[in-house]
Amino acid sequence: MLTSFALIFALSGTAVQATGCLRGVNIAGAEFGGPDAKYGEGYIYPSDTTLDWAAAESMTAIRLPFRWERLQPALFGDFDPAELARLQVTVQGATSRGLTVILDLHNYAEYRGDRIGNGVVSADALGDFWRRLTPYFASNDKVVLGLMNEPADILAKTWFEAAQAGLDAIRQAGSNQLVLVPGTIWTGASHWFDPQEGGSNAEHAETIRDPQDNFAFEVHQYLDEDYSGTHDSCPRADDAIDALKQVAAWMEKHGYKGFVGEFGGTASQECLQGLRDMVGYLNDTSDTWIGWTAWAAGDWWGNYPLSLQPVDGQNRAQMEVLAPFLASDTSGDASGDISTGQCGSTGR
Repeated sequence: MLTSFALIFALSGTAVQATGCLRGVNIAGAEFGGPDAKYGEGYIYPSDTTLDWAAAESMTAIRLPFRWERLQPALFGDFDPAELARLQVTVQGATSRGLTVILDLHNYAEYRGDRIGNGVVSADALGDFWRRLTPYFASNDKVVLGLMNEPADILAKTWFEAAQAGLDAIRQAGSNQLVLVPGTIWTGASHWFDPQEGGSNAEHAETIRDPQDNFAFEVHQYLDEDYSGTHDSCPRADDAIDALKQVAAWMEKHGYKGFVGEFGGTASQECLQGLRDMVGYLNDTSDTWIGWTAWAAGDWWGNYPLSLQPVDGQNRAQMEVLAPFLASDTSGDASGDISTGQCGSTGR
């Protein structure tokens, strides 16, 4: 049963339950390197210093990317004890600081280079993974389960069948936690309605069923010329926000909620304004968008142009833009308004 800290979002068809208002950043590092990279050399988990910073910035959530293959070295096999321990320690460290953790299986709908549905990696394999992982966190209402990061090169029909298998496994394992369900084509809001063989993301998303009525659709949306997050300028910021608005209209029509798991830009003035406009829109429409996590903090980013990691204790320009939008209301209550499901102030 959810604790009194749980926030119930009233929907026409689905009741999304979350621990307050989900606003924060991705903290990258545990997804770095190849499947067989060594811990501390090819990948890391967030440091205590970075978790302290996230909490001090009034974030209420972090999205934590990690790799399927390192946690489960063989499909349908046991978890690697050391990797599982690292994940558990990080989740405990974050939640003890008051942060909700979004567990992000950061694999693009593939396992060791094989795509789900290609005959090697099945929907049942994804279900098996979540059936094994869920019991370790099912009692923690500050954990949200993200089925998969950015499914790509896979048809929506195939992906959403796998997503349903993962969601079913989570519920069968005894969890009533919030589950985030992405779409294909990197779950871009700008691609939500793109025609595909067999049907678009929007068409197949409507097939998702949850006995707990506690899921939201996760979308990503960058601001640059091709929405990839790989360019220095943000000439399509307005188009990106329009894409989110179109997805929001679809969600409102069907009684769904959404979460923006990745978005970002460089420190150029054009990108900073785009970030300001995007988070302003998301906070203004918190009855539809239950939150957001910007891309990306992390101890190993160095000079990465989209990095949100502070340098010598000083926030980057992007974080200076995001910071006013993190606080939920003027009283500092991160739980928002339980009676309405709103996330508090818009940061303006």
